[in-house]
Amino acid sequence: MSSNTLRQKQSGNIASGFEFVQTVAKVTGGTLLGITMLTSSIVAGGLVGLAISFRNLPDVRVLRTYAPTETTHIYGLKGDLLTSVHGEANREVVSLNRISPELKRAVLAIEDSHFYFHHGINPSSVGRAVKANWQKGDVVEGGSTLTMQLVKNLFLSHKRAFSRKVAEAVLAIRLEQILTKDQIMELYLNQVYWGHNNYGVETAAESYFGKSAANLNLAEASMMAGLIQAPEEYSPFINYKVAKQRQALVLSRMRELAWITPAQEAAARKQPLKLGKVTSFQTSQLPYVTDAVKQELIQRFGRDTVQKGGMRVQTTIDTKFQRMAEEFIAREHWRLQRRGLWKTELALVAVDPRTHFVKAMVGGSDYEKSQFNRAIQARRQPGSAFKPFVYYAAFATGRYTPYSTVYDTPVSYRDGDGWYRPRNYDNSFGGAMSIRAALEVSRNVPAVKLGRAVGLDKVIEVCRTLGIKSPMEPVTSLPLGAIGLTPLEMASAYATFAANGWQSDTTFIVQVTDTQGQVILDNTPKPKLVLDPWAAASMNSVLRSVVVSGTGKEAQIGRPAAGKTGTTSAERDVWFVGYVPQLSVAIWVGRDDNRRLAYGVTGGQYAAPIWRNFMYRALDGVPVEYFRPASDFKRPRRWNRG
Repeated sequence: MSSNTLRQKQSGNIASGFEFVQTVAKVTGGTLLGITMLTSSIVAGGLVGLAISFRNLPDVRVLRTYAPTETTHIYGLKGDLLTSVHGEANREVVSLNRISPELKRAVLAIEDSHFYFHHGINPSSVGRAVKANWQKGDVVEGGSTLTMQLVKNLFLSHKRAFSRKVAEAVLAIRLEQILTKDQIMELYLNQVYWGHNNYGVETAAESYFGKSAANLNLAEASMMAGLIQAPEEYSPFINYKVAKQRQALVLSRMRELAWITPAQEAAARKQPLKLGKVTSFQTSQLPYVTDAVKQELIQRFGRDTVQKGGMRVQTTIDTKFQRMAEEFIAREHWRLQRRGLWKTELALVAVDPRTHFVKAMVGGSDYEKSQFNRAIQARRQPGSAFKPFVYYAAFATGRYTPYSTVYDTPVSYRDGDGWYRPRNYDNSFGGAMSIRAALEVSRNVPAVKLGRAVGLDKVIEVCRTLGIKSPMEPVTSLPLGAIGLTPLEMASAYATFAANGWQSDTTFIVQVTDTQGQVILDNTPKPKLVLDPWAAASMNSVLRSVVVSGTGKEAQIGRPAAGKTGTTSAERDVWFVGYVPQLSVAIWVGRDDNRRLAYGVTGGQYAAPIWRNFMYRALDGVPVEYFRPASDFKRPRRWNRG
């Protein structure tokens, strides 16, 4: 029985077509395969002599463990794709059994229909190409098998030359000796370029038809197979008519091989095709977030690994919650403009104190106008929002309580060649008062005195414990926030107060897996008690007073909340950082040029209402929780400065 007759007889019985080709190879083992092997051996023997000059050819054995570069995907907390990260090659590797049989047959039909018969080179194709090249005096026809195409893409230049064709053939024969046909086919389909920065069949299928390669039908598969020779030239996105012509050519070839029936060919030609869209260069759904995630990944794994390692990254961000935060900041920005605060920018960071997962982060009013992420990149002076770190350090010594007396009286400190004389916002002094009262109305002089009494190095140590990494020096004005911190650092530090001293590493990432699904980064919260519980509870109590009856009264939300206003000298930055047990949020308002917002602007007047309005939305449906009182904990033993 001839092989052609066998093809005709079996075409209706082989479901996938791809398995059919393998079956033919086995059935004709004593006829066609034997002839092919003999001819291949003769040609290969001649190539061995030519290959003496190819002693420096690459070692194809490296392909036993070769993994193509692969695109990294970043997802929201609930699994929705936010963005993809890749270098030159946008690729997602899939196994052969996850590729449509229709596509495998279509590619074989147009590129190498004898793939499962030869051993790297196809003698009839090589002979035809040699004759054509001899007649033209140049390399005008390739005659390449799939295996030859693969080694060319992986190891060799694309310059047309006789020596390169010989190298292809030699490497192809070597490769067929170490990999199975299925392994070569899988590697080819994942390696080949399909146009528009899509490398590999999966990203190409997603781009051209908005579906996985496993789900391509005959019409879609035949069009994709027709693109391989010149992807951009034949692309349906560029010239749909030419793409249809290529599809027809592939379908015709499949019918000639009896891999499809004439009826299937006709149906596929007529079937309407719903094209997708180019996916390689799409922008992120949540750019402020994904930029921060990429930064965190690069710091941990390196840029090359992130762009080529095929990571699957689950973030801490709920897309719906993040979109709410972005829309909220855009509206608040508009309102500030209406109030005359021109060229103003805002930033927001929300951190869950129970996990230290970032729940929302907005780096500005409009990412399209400015990609500068003020939430994580802008170090701005926090002003009085820094004071809680000083007061916590005092409580942690055991020498102070919220009711300890401090003195709001004039004082001078030697500062270089001159003197530093701290003053209050209203240029007055209040005399003796409790720590609670001093923080409620945000008096500056008591904070400076207390910082000196506790030790500025101790204050810095507290900041480091709270996860603040920005540079700071033990200068006398440190307790008044005369250093630059980011909104992320502030929200994270206050989250540790909200958790009563318990802390995990603040992160945008829940988990990262590799291409095989193996976990390579697990950020499951591992809380550690880093603050004294009594001192943290005392701090919460005092900061509640700030909201109830102090400078943060505009932040009242109808449930227990704590926080602190911040206003810098010359009104360049205003803040409100506050929290409930379930959420810590930092709001910053300022100008990118660091100029004055307006005379008389304060954190209590401008930032606190923004915080309040956001918390109403963020806590909708969230049950009320209460802070634990300091009486639940043991006060630390008195600490004496050395």
